[in-house]
Amino acid sequence: MNYSVALIPGDGIGPEVVGAATEVLDAVGDKYGHIFNYVEVLAGGKAIDETGEPLPEESLEAVKQCDALLLGALGGPKWDTLPGHLRPERGLLGLRAGLGVFANLRPAALLPQLRFACPLKDEVLIASNSEGKPSFDLLIVRELIGGLYFGNRGRSADGNTAFDTESYSRHEIERVLRTAYTAASGRRKKLCIVDKANILESSRFWREVAADVSKDYPDIETSYLYVDNAAMQLVRAPGQFDVIVTSNLFGDILSDEASVLTGSIGMLASASLGAADSPASGNSSDKKTVMGMYEPIHGSAPDIAGKDLANPLATILSTAMMLRYSFGLEKEAAAIETAVNRVLDSGLRTKDIANRGAGTAEKIVGTKEMGQAVLKAIENI
Repeated sequence: MNYSVALIPGDGIGPEVVGAATEVLDAVGDKYGHIFNYVEVLAGGKAIDETGEPLPEESLEAVKQCDALLLGALGGPKWDTLPGHLRPERGLLGLRAGLGVFANLRPAALLPQLRFACPLKDEVLIASNSEGKPSFDLLIVRELIGGLYFGNRGRSADGNTAFDTESYSRHEIERVLRTAYTAASGRRKKLCIVDKANILESSRFWREVAADVSKDYPDIETSYLYVDNAAMQLVRAPGQFDVIVTSNLFGDILSDEASVLTGSIGMLASASLGAADSPASGNSSDKKTVMGMYEPIHGSAPDIAGKDLANPLATILSTAMMLRYSFGLEKEAAAIETAVNRVLDSGLRTKDIANRGAGTAEKIVGTKEMGQAVLKAIENI
């Protein structure tokens, strides 16, 4: 089967980690009989340097013609002084809106090989889950193209007042809730809706819509938390959560908090999904695809760019999410995840996930060697 994948290597370490990830994707293709055709696209700081825009129109159109998008990282201090509409991050928002990817799925699980990197005590982790061991495995589903980040904004004429507006329609809330319920149905059947309904009218509306949608999922245990309490509970007892769904702003903050608990943002993948019938989905007539944008959650890390120091595992794991969610290739996705686990079991580490304590049997490797190790592990599956 042939699939077209748009690539935005982007800025900083983006080209390095995307390069490692596409090699892994090609290895999976060779093993299971798929061909991945890549279309490199310009966006972010590099696009600003070459075209003056963070997301040229031709870039967005090129991505829409593909089955999925793999993105490295956008931005860096070089462009921090530009006005807001010209910063690299506007390219990211433009991609999300232009592709209609409304649900961001960000898993956060504590891998046993990286237990040392989690700042929580064993007794906290053990007490908060039913498995009797220091672990957690949760999924945060963030609404991605509505709310405060896309609402009306501006400043007063005298420059002394600024405003950003939170606004959600029933349709926007319902579709991300259904995505979260579907995810929960394939996991431990628990969904926590996070809001600020004691203060915000938009959050009260979220609860109203959730009350209606939840009736269609009677087998899912639905609960609610205010966002400040949710932030505390993630630190106090992360194992209590299965799937969390929330608004754009709250999801941005909580998913970054959850990433700290795993030990390194260099390990965390993400998927941003649209609807199966969206204009940017299912471009190939011989198969069903769902448009998705896949990216590691780390930034561009310009301080280590080009030094073969970046951890490529988050981007490699993002390709596993692509195989699973956009292409429906579960066996292939599982092969990548198994390969990554085997590499970690072998003791290979990039610097960001190294345990520098006495008595550890680890080998510190660079971006390229880590990527090659995953390739070899896939061959042996």
